[in-house]
This record gives sequence, C-alpha cells and structure tokens, in this order.
Amino acid sequence: MTYDATIRGTADGVAVTEADGITYLRPSRYADSDRLAPIAQAEFAGISGSADLLAAVSSWVGSQLRYVPGSSGPTDGAVDTLLKREGVCRDYAHLVIALLRALGVPARLAAVYAPGLDPMDFHAVAEAAVDGQWRAVDATLLAPRESLVRIATGRDAADTSFLSAYGGAADLLRTEVTAVVDGDLPGDDITALISIA
Repeated sequence: MTYDATIRGTADGVAVTEADGITYLRPSRYADSDRLAPIAQAEFAGISGSADLLAAVSSWVGSQLRYVPGSSGPTDGAVDTLLKREGVCRDYAHLVIALLRALGVPARLAAVYAPGLDPMDFHAVAEAAVDGQWRAVDATLLAPRESLVRIATGRDAADTSFLSAYGGAADLLRTEVTAVVDGDLPGDDITALISIA
C-alpha cells in the first residue's frame, strides 16, 4: 500500500463542541486520568486557566520522562509510563492527556505526520481544549507543531491506530514514512497556542 498527499495552505482550527467536552474529559484505555488525579492535583495545584495548565503539564511531562524507542508495549497506559519514567511519543501524549483530563481540561490524542521528526515515523501528540479551540501539545519537542498534519483523532491510541487487521492476519514487512515541508521548517515557540488543521 502506498499513500501520497500534498497539503497546500492551512485550514481553520477545529472548535471544541459540547460533546467533545464530555467525551474527552472521561478516562480512557490508555489515558487513565482517574488513577492520576491525586498526582495531577498535587503537582499542578494553584495553576488556573487552561493555557497555563497546558504549558505546565507539557513541561512537567517533558521533564519527567526519557524518550526511549522500544521502551513501551502495546498495552502500556499513562500510569505505566509515569512509573517507568520513559516512553515514546504516544506514551508522552497519553500522560499529558490523562493529567489534563484529571484537571478538568478536555484532551485527546492526534496521530500526525510530523515534518522534522528524526528518525521519521508516524507521530502522536496531545490536543487540549483551550478557549474553545483544540491546541496541540507535544511534550517530546521532537517536531515543530506548526508543521503537523492530522491523520486521526480520538480518545487515545485505541481510536487512532495506524494499522488494524480484523478477521485475518497481516504481516507488516516494512514501513517508510516521509513528511516534508517546502522550504525551512518553522520554529516552535512552546508558549504559543498552536492548532493542528
């Protein structure tokens, strides 16, 4: 299977709906926010405002974890990641999502193409509801958020798998992911609120 796409320009950000607010506040398979609520309350007490919480949680997760390829398994959730103190992009995203949900901020996972990622692969980031818009959070800091292109969105990795096989076997022999931008990659001001189009 080969897939090619060219993206020209940008689209408007996606507004947070009332249904989103309900769906993306609940604990989910990989973002077990109910189990992390005491830690979230202790670490982020006194921080108000969704934008400030977003920055604080992202920075905290980035400082608590080491990015280690192959360090997590397919069933590891946010609690597992926090206990191991290492993971890959989806683990970082799940921990960010779980902590934000525990603090009352709707959050979800976005599977993306990420120009600038090295080594190149599929990438996962969190999105959080801030002032009625979905804002990208990437605690790994591995690719500029302005260059991200959405593949799928969901509660967690269970909703956004890159490949699923049902009713049969599939052998994944090789993958190659390439995502580039024309010209130079944009910078990434981690304090800026960025939406993935």
